[in-house]
Amino acid sequence: MPQPDEPVIGPPKESAAGIPGILHGLRHALGKPGVTRGTRALLRLNQVDGFDCPGCAWPEPAHRSSAEFCENGAKAIAEEATRHQADARFFATHPISELATWSDHRLGQAGRVSRPMIRRAGTDHYEAISWPDAITFIADTLNGLDHPDQAVFYTSGRTSNEAAFCYQLLARAFGTNNLPDCSNYCHESSGVALSETIGIGKGSVTLDDIHDASLLVIVGQNPGTNHPRMLSALEKAKRGGARILAVNPMPEPGLLNFRNPQTPRGLVGGGTDLADRFLRIRLGGDHALFTAIGALLREWDAVDHEFVDTHTTGYDRYADTTVDWDVVLKATGLDRDEIHAAARMFADSDATVVCWAMGLTQHTEAVATIQEIVNVQLLRGMIGRPGAGLCPVRGHSNVQGDRTMGIWEVPPPWITALETEFGIRVPRDPGHHAVAAIDAMRTGAARVFMGLGGNFAAASPDTAVTEAALRRQDLTVHVSTTLNRSHVVPGRVSIILPTLGRTEIDRQAAGPQFVSVEDSMSRVHTSRGRLAPVSPFLLSEVAIISRLGRALLGDTIPWRDFEADYRAVRERIAAVVPGFADYERRLRNGGGEGFTLPHPPRDARRFDTPDGRARFSVNPVNPPVVPEGRLLLQSLRSHDQYNTTVYGLDDRYRGVKGGRRVVFCNPADLAALGIAPGSRVDLISEWTDGHDRRAEDFQAVSYPIAAGCAATYFPEANPLVPLGAVAKRSHTPVSKAIVVRLEPRP
Repeated sequence: MPQPDEPVIGPPKESAAGIPGILHGLRHALGKPGVTRGTRALLRLNQVDGFDCPGCAWPEPAHRSSAEFCENGAKAIAEEATRHQADARFFATHPISELATWSDHRLGQAGRVSRPMIRRAGTDHYEAISWPDAITFIADTLNGLDHPDQAVFYTSGRTSNEAAFCYQLLARAFGTNNLPDCSNYCHESSGVALSETIGIGKGSVTLDDIHDASLLVIVGQNPGTNHPRMLSALEKAKRGGARILAVNPMPEPGLLNFRNPQTPRGLVGGGTDLADRFLRIRLGGDHALFTAIGALLREWDAVDHEFVDTHTTGYDRYADTTVDWDVVLKATGLDRDEIHAAARMFADSDATVVCWAMGLTQHTEAVATIQEIVNVQLLRGMIGRPGAGLCPVRGHSNVQGDRTMGIWEVPPPWITALETEFGIRVPRDPGHHAVAAIDAMRTGAARVFMGLGGNFAAASPDTAVTEAALRRQDLTVHVSTTLNRSHVVPGRVSIILPTLGRTEIDRQAAGPQFVSVEDSMSRVHTSRGRLAPVSPFLLSEVAIISRLGRALLGDTIPWRDFEADYRAVRERIAAVVPGFADYERRLRNGGGEGFTLPHPPRDARRFDTPDGRARFSVNPVNPPVVPEGRLLLQSLRSHDQYNTTVYGLDDRYRGVKGGRRVVFCNPADLAALGIAPGSRVDLISEWTDGHDRRAEDFQAVSYPIAAGCAATYFPEANPLVPLGAVAKRSHTPVSKAIVVRLEPRP
């Protein structure tokens, strides 16, 4: 049920970071962990000899400051480095039925889970269990299934390369490819679109390309909240002469003005104005926009014909498409002059990078939209050129590395090498992605759910269906640092396995260990915890997986070696995964700086497609159809939030204080609907199957969002998205451009 929520609404900010950002970050980082522990954590955060931020996957610059972190990174560290503990006494005091009524914010504030806990069948409390008993119970339950495909092994993007490799090995050796992960919820659409067009599902730029670009296009992304360290890179590019085009339904302060807290200009001056042009686009209009930009570039012959002729295929078919400007203008909500001016920015640039995030990937037509961006970049020859390329900005810190390590419901291309290396047989049939996994759990086709990190209940769509699916499981297992929503929707039996955080020293039989991660730009580097673990009962993710592997599968795989020394894991990664030869030495190069994985389109304009060429795409423009009196709703994060983790109840940049159940609407739309700002409304999503869905009791907020659009936070909006509402071809839940009506409350 909705929590009591009476936010105070003020004006949105017109700049990001600055002194307020410093103060908010330090208040978190030095609060719950304490001054000494918090300071030690901040000074090691994103340093070569320290640990990678458990937040976003933005890469570190070659030359780092001693304060290489942002406000939200400090909040993430505070959440993990806290001394507060959700221990056995906590769970004895608070039954699950009570915890289920707590807000996501309050659950997260309970502190670190400090020892293994089990909720036994028919009880309402978690109680302590030993590590051996917990591992044995999980292994016995898995071995008691009728078929390995009755198990689901979910992964969060916080997981290290070493843990991810071991986890997928465990699942596949067990006999299933049911390896859904958080990519299914965020950038799966990017992976599909890029794999089909340039032959690799990753972005084609490095951080130096951002710095050296002539034009940076930021579309469907809010770096001020979601990737704050990106603002420093944009500022550097801007000072080098770059122009910035921002495309978003809402004005985001971070793209308007950045007050860099590490410069005098940012602290006491006027900061840096970033966006040269802002297109307040209508939700679902990005595909139409880039279709029109491509048409204008062709009309002006602003085409790199040599690149197109030498490195692409499908151009003639693409060039034959026509643009219906009436459709474009209606879909985008922009006027023709705005689109012409944006296209001229592309035509005038000799080095363009287009960046995007979940504002593009979570639409029904997400894959088509991203492929239209690829079309525009191919037209201009902007792949494999310094200062140019495609930049999907990944969210969670190692979500890209997890996929590289084989966390994927599809058997990776190197599956034969995995079989040879370990003497196992891996099934070839694809397993369940996240939405299919929920459906299997709901229908009884899956009976055990294990989550390696993350918060599956809060990350997933169709909240009531997802929670019922979890409760139907014979066993739910969560490898976690802190308490979250998934723990309070248990299966018949539920186990919480407490794990070390990124910040904490990981000491195994061979001595202190480090792990590795891959950032948004394919840079692989080390992460080494520096703080004393908050509890003696914590195990690393690698140790947990290894112990479960031994109990489940025996010693045919060297699980003991993996747990004792992570070099043994990296040795096997080097033997199996392309691009990781000589892994250990390359990781240690420069004391932990690491290396960049090969990317053929970027490195050599070589494309791993059937004909060796990049591919133009033709996808019909299908903007959302909105009935009279309805709005298009998107879900987004508040500034006091990262993914499903809610650090606080303020959204400082958007002027919201003390609450989360708000819906941002254009003032003209509120007036037309007869809804006064500040009044309470229910959100009802409407679907073609005739089954409406309701999220109750939101405060209407007048906001400069594009006309006909609205926005609210997730996971509060998740109940509005049915399980079957997914992006075409990527199966990503559609949480953007949802048709809703606002119903005033009595």
